[in-house]
Amino acid sequence: MSDIHAGRRASLRQRLRETDGPASLLVTNLINIRYLCGFTGSNAGLLISPDSTVLATDFRYLTQAEAESGDIERVIERACALALTARAVADSLGGIRFESDDVSVHAFNGLQAATGGSLDLVPATGVVEALRVVKDAGELADLAQACAVSGTALEVLLGEIRVGLTERQVARRLDWLMLEHGADAVSFETIVASGANSAIPHHQPTEKSIAIGDLLKIDFGAMVRGYHADCTRTYVVGAEPTDWQREIHDLVRTSQRAGTTALRAGVVTGAVDKVSRDLIAEAGFGNQFGHGLGHGVGLEIHEAPSLAVGQTAILLPATPVTVEPGVYLPGRGGVRIEDTLVVWDDTCESLTTPTRELLVLG
Repeated sequence: MSDIHAGRRASLRQRLRETDGPASLLVTNLINIRYLCGFTGSNAGLLISPDSTVLATDFRYLTQAEAESGDIERVIERACALALTARAVADSLGGIRFESDDVSVHAFNGLQAATGGSLDLVPATGVVEALRVVKDAGELADLAQACAVSGTALEVLLGEIRVGLTERQVARRLDWLMLEHGADAVSFETIVASGANSAIPHHQPTEKSIAIGDLLKIDFGAMVRGYHADCTRTYVVGAEPTDWQREIHDLVRTSQRAGTTALRAGVVTGAVDKVSRDLIAEAGFGNQFGHGLGHGVGLEIHEAPSLAVGQTAILLPATPVTVEPGVYLPGRGGVRIEDTLVVWDDTCESLTTPTRELLVLG
């Protein structure tokens, strides 16, 4: 992996040269640090300058830093960002950019004091995140494995769901199944929402028992080597779907199909959202779809680009995104269907493959 990380740092240096501001960057976002050098500890900083890379972490991670980032210089200090700022002063860098969306005002004041007035601190946002949008083959393989693990776990779970189980029981079982089938962790807190709770987009599982005829919305994902799967399916439990349940499920499925069909390199992200959203609005449910159509996914469950109203980013090949339209009827129930997909030149590829049919469970 050291060659891959070195290549990422080279791309970052080129980006720093081509944009306004100092040619050095103090990286404090732990996800960005992992992306650039492989280190996964909970306390770190990374100083990227034109001629060197320095990782700072504390004594707890001495051995881990050597194992994960042995190809770069390492400094053992508890106050990582302060130590690297002092290093930038000692190296006469003159100025460094810092991740202003990650550094608090209090932390910035400390960094400024550490410069002694001899180093300019220039705020920067999204510098590393822009590089992370397009994934390499290894990243896509890890993401595909995370999605495969998720699908296998869901397949087992569906055979076990029955009336009377609680939302929390189903969520805990799915979490365990993902771990049993190869996940390193779950991507986020699993959402299991039944009956009227399915109308809450990010419902947290409760002790509510699943009743006959409930819609059951499950939003979940496995994490493998740091990469997050994201998938949502909606079912009915214990009875054939009612007309209104089938209506909104069919609508959401049609909307999702339209969004994925529009997903290809060169398309504006907001335009993909519009394709899906217009179908739902034309059916009279526009006010019941109140979130964005999707988001990038990778080392974070939500990352760039955003597929939402007004977004103007251009989709690039090898970019994983979700497409997840929904219709939510308060007090009755809701439907969301979500897949993790990879954008290619003329098409997209779905990494999540469980059936999108309105299955009857239990």
